[in-house]
Amino acid sequence: MSTDSSIPVRALYDVPEAMALLNLSRTQLYELIRSRRLVTVTQGRRRLVPATSISEYVQLLLREAGEMMVARRSRGEGSLFWHEKRQRWIGVVS
Repeated sequence: MSTDSSIPVRALYDVPEAMALLNLSRTQLYELIRSRRLVTVTQGRRRLVPATSISEYVQLLLREAGEMMVARRSRGEGSLFWHEKRQRWIGVVS
């Protein structure tokens, strides 16, 4: 995954950096925070998003995508498998 080179890798990201990492709008990011799908912390008046929270959200999306593909597979629409070498899920439509 390629990220913007101007965003350093660290433990906490401010909201604009998290928006850029997840490629989401400000409204979408705050909706994830409101729905507790993305955990944040505050330092004074600043809202910060832990790097682990971003990683966990991405893993949640992958799990949900896998569950959708399994449900589709049971209806005979396709399948999903993990490609170890490429480190990604591969979907096959039948």
